[in-house]
Amino acid sequence: MRRSEVLAEESIVCLQKALNHLREIWELIGIPEDQRLQRTEVVKKHIKDLLDMMIAEEESLKERLIKSISICQKELNTLCSELHVEPFQEEGETTILQLEKDLRTQVELMRKQKKERKQELKLLQEQDQELCEILCLPHYDVDSSSVPSLEELSQFRQHVATLRETKASRRDEFVNIKRQIILCMEELDHTPDTSFERDVVCEDEDAFCLSLENIATLQKLLRQLEMRKSQNEAVCEGLRAQIRELWDRLQIPAEEREAVATVMTGSKAKVRKALQLEVDRLEELKMQNMKKVIEAIRVELAQYWDQCFYSQEQRQAFAPYYAEDYTENLLQLHDAEIVRLRNYYEVHKELFEGVQKWEESWRLFLEFERKASDPSRFTNRGGNLLKEEKQRAKLQKILPKLEEELKARIEMWEQEHSQAFVVNGQKFMEYVTEQWEMHRMEKERAKQERQLKNKKQTETEMLYGSAPRTPSKRRGLVPNTPGKVRKLNTTTMSNATANSSIRPVFGGTIYRSPVSRLPPSGSKPVVTSTCSGKKTPRAGRHGANKENLELNGSILSGQPSSC
Repeated sequence: MRRSEVLAEESIVCLQKALNHLREIWELIGIPEDQRLQRTEVVKKHIKDLLDMMIAEEESLKERLIKSISICQKELNTLCSELHVEPFQEEGETTILQLEKDLRTQVELMRKQKKERKQELKLLQEQDQELCEILCLPHYDVDSSSVPSLEELSQFRQHVATLRETKASRRDEFVNIKRQIILCMEELDHTPDTSFERDVVCEDEDAFCLSLENIATLQKLLRQLEMRKSQNEAVCEGLRAQIRELWDRLQIPAEEREAVATVMTGSKAKVRKALQLEVDRLEELKMQNMKKVIEAIRVELAQYWDQCFYSQEQRQAFAPYYAEDYTENLLQLHDAEIVRLRNYYEVHKELFEGVQKWEESWRLFLEFERKASDPSRFTNRGGNLLKEEKQRAKLQKILPKLEEELKARIEMWEQEHSQAFVVNGQKFMEYVTEQWEMHRMEKERAKQERQLKNKKQTETEMLYGSAPRTPSKRRGLVPNTPGKVRKLNTTTMSNATANSSIRPVFGGTIYRSPVSRLPPSGSKPVVTSTCSGKKTPRAGRHGANKENLELNGSILSGQPSSC
C-alpha cells in the first residue's frame, strides 16, 4: 500500500476521533441535540470547504500542468523543426507532472542550442564580412533569419577557415612583393607617382585590399620595376665594360682608376650618371690618342684570331689591320671587327675550347714522343721516365676520344649553321688527320736517319775498329765502396783471358774490345784463335763487351789478344 493511502486512512481516523471528541464535549456540556446537529453541520461544512478548496487547487495544478505540456510540446516541435532534429518522444507511460518536467527540460535544452547556433552564425557572418572586405569577395550566402543546421554551420566554419588561409597567403605574397617593390624603387631612385603605388608603399599593410586584381597589379608593377632595374643594370654593366676596355686601351694608370672605383658597383641613377660621365671622358681621351687605341685593339684582335684558330688568309682578309692612317673611321672599323670576333668566339666558345684542349694534348703528346726517342732519357733519376711513359700512354688514349667528341659536335654545328668549321684555314678533322700524318712521316724519317747512322757507324767500326768511350753504369754489379777499392795489379792480371770484364773503379778512360776487321774483298772475317776450352763470346754479348775493361798486362791498344 502506498504511503499516501495510509495517510488518507489515518486522516479519516483522525477526523472520526475529532468528531467523537466533539460529541463527548457536547455531552458533558449538555448541548441539546438540535444544537449538536447544527454544530456538526458547521464541522462538516468546514471540512468540506477545506477539501473542496484543496481539490480545486489540485485541479488547477493539473490544468496548469496539462496546459504547460501542450505549450511545451508545441514549442518543442517548432524547435526540433528549426534545429533540424527528430521530434521528442517520451519513452513509456509517465505521469503528467513528469511529462511536463521532461518536456520543459527538453525545451530549455533546445532553446540553448538555438541560441548557441544563432550566436555562432552571427560571429561567422561578422568574420566572413571582414575577410570578404579585405579579399574583395562576395559574402557567404546564408539565411540569417533561420536557425542553421549543424552541417550548415560546419560548412560555414570551413568557408571562413578557407578565407583566413587565403588572406594569410595573399598577405604573405603582398608583403613579399611590397618589399621587392620598395627595394627596386630605392635602386631606381623612383618615387611612387600613382595612387596605387602610394597605397602599396605608404599606406598601412592591413588596409590594403588583397584582391586577386590587386595582387595581379602588384605582380605587374614588380615585373615592370624589375625590368627597368635589369635594363639599368645591363646599361651600367655595359658602361663598366666599356670603361674597363677604354682603360686598357688607353693604359690609364691605377691611381686614376681608383678615383672612380666607387661607381664600379651598383646600378642606381647616380651611379649610371657617373659611369656615363666617365665613358664620355674616356671617349674624348680616346679620340685624342687614336693610334694608341687602335694598336691596343689590334693586340686584342690578334688574341681573338689565335683563340678562333684563324688562318693567315683569314687574318689578312681584314685589311684595316694593316693600315697606318689612324683615323676615326679606322677606329670604327676596328671596333666593329672586335665586336664581331668577340661575339663569334662567345657563340662557339665550347668548340674552340675543345679544339684548344686537343691542341694542348697534341703538343704534350709530341713532347713525350720526342723524349721517348731521346737516348739520354735513360740517365734520368727519380722515376721521371716511368711517369712520362704513363702520361704518354694516357694521351694516346685521350686524343682519339677527344677527336671523336669534337667530330660529333662539329658535325652537329655544321648542320645547324650550314657551313664548314675550319681551324687554321681547313676543316678540323682534315687538320687532325694532317697532324697525325705529319707525325707518322716524322717518325719514319727519324727512324730512317737512325738506321742510316747506325749503318755508317757499324761500317766505320768494322773498318777502323771501335772508338774509346766511357761506358754508362751497368746494373747487376757490386757498387764501389769507399775504403775498399781493389787495387789493380798489372803483373797479376797479365794472364787474364781476352774479353774479361771488370768494372772501372776510378772512372778512367776504357776501350771496347777489338773486333775482327773485314778483308777488303768483303769476305767473311777471319776468326781469331781462342784459348783451348773456351767458347767464343756470343753475338748477343758483343754490345755488352764493348763496355768491358780488358786487361793483358796493360790497357789494350785495340789489337786482339792472344791466348
